[in-house]
Amino acid sequence: MSLATEKSLYINGEWQLGVDTKANINPSDISHSLGDFAQANAAQVQTAIDAARAAQPVWQNTPLEHKQKILQAIGDELIARCDELGKLLSQEEGKPFMEGRGEIYRAGQFFQYYAAEVLRQIGDLAQSVRPGVSVEVTREAVGVVAIISPWNFPTATAAWKIAPALAFGNSVIWKPANLTPASAVALTEIIHRQGLPAGTFNLLLGSGSQVGNSLINSADIDAVSFTGSVETGRTVASATAANFVRCQLEMGSKNALVIADDADLDIAVEATIMGSFSGAGQKCTASSRLVVMDSIHDAYVEALIKRMSQLKVGHALDEGIFMGPVVDQTQLDANFDWLQSAKNDGAEVGFGGERLSLAHEGYYMTPTLLLNTKNDWQVNQEEVFAPMASIIRVNDLEQAIATVNDTRFGLTGGIITQSLRTSALFKQQAQTGCVMVNLPTAGTDYHVPFGGRKQSSFGPREQGQYAKEFYTIIKTAYQRPY
Repeated sequence: MSLATEKSLYINGEWQLGVDTKANINPSDISHSLGDFAQANAAQVQTAIDAARAAQPVWQNTPLEHKQKILQAIGDELIARCDELGKLLSQEEGKPFMEGRGEIYRAGQFFQYYAAEVLRQIGDLAQSVRPGVSVEVTREAVGVVAIISPWNFPTATAAWKIAPALAFGNSVIWKPANLTPASAVALTEIIHRQGLPAGTFNLLLGSGSQVGNSLINSADIDAVSFTGSVETGRTVASATAANFVRCQLEMGSKNALVIADDADLDIAVEATIMGSFSGAGQKCTASSRLVVMDSIHDAYVEALIKRMSQLKVGHALDEGIFMGPVVDQTQLDANFDWLQSAKNDGAEVGFGGERLSLAHEGYYMTPTLLLNTKNDWQVNQEEVFAPMASIIRVNDLEQAIATVNDTRFGLTGGIITQSLRTSALFKQQAQTGCVMVNLPTAGTDYHVPFGGRKQSSFGPREQGQYAKEFYTIIKTAYQRPY
């Protein structure tokens, strides 16, 4: 099927029309639409739930090698088509082509990894305290899983949820973000071609108020995996708790990168550039707080501004660009509201802070550095999701760690240092789920757990073998021989 089609819902193994359509606008060139995509209603959500519930036992009992081959084929096709699909992703989300290509490739690796996990599902045996009784501990699929994924990593985030859900025998209903429907349809086309039992996988495009609310409030769903804002996460947690539906939430962040007084400046600057400004800062792992020790502050700021001045902003498909546009007008307006808030508090704009007018009309702005900020300012306490980072000056390591931890979030934290003692203390004391040393705060591996603390995450970790804690239920079976 063509991506530019209104028939872009996938329910019970068939492509279907929605009750309405929504245009998919290219943020690099707002005169360019990638097509009109269907919008589902509550009745179609229920149809998908019914189909998923009927299909789940069939899929769970599908032979392991057949499941493994299906997931492997999905991963292989994503990797083989990463140039084509990366271009599509970049056009609708705005990230530079090389980032879009890399995301598709990584999504393929998720499916390949969980294809292997299909064959690695091994239980435990235990000796009972009662003579002659044996104990088996096994894992079974949760059942019907609703997946609600964000627009900033439209294929990768979806893949690290969909792949383990299918690997462990669950059926899936996927509601992607409405800003990035084309990538969702492309992935669904690949999954559709693998011949899963009808209803095992379903795609529902549409609004959160229609599709999302119907899913999270359904008693016929067994689990909900959500990535998005804290406010929406609270709504998901409340709705699923009412029906005793398990939920997994990845939410906001306010990540900090510490520049220690012994930091290698070249490493510090490059880690900042990649962590703060790649993807236009639209990453839950972005380092929006730069906690800099006093003795290195001036040299670091000077080197960072020099490097920022070399960054090229442009159309996502242009060669040589570092940063594309932000995702839409709403996000762009919010970014400049945050900038004004920081300036009202007394921040100095060290670099950037400007709207850009380029050859194509799009949602462009410069990467922005704020100087002389305080950690308790709102811009340093709330998730901004912009190519904007704030310098917070501190005296020593103790104050730096205290500043890193002085937030309601706790996803990632990083430090640039040449001292093993300093890095060891930071790894021990940083109140974050992920800790980076001499690396950007953005960038994680697919075979190890991902998640945060405090209001950044709720529920079991994602990725790696730890994903089974969410997508499976433990069964303990006792048996006496006769």
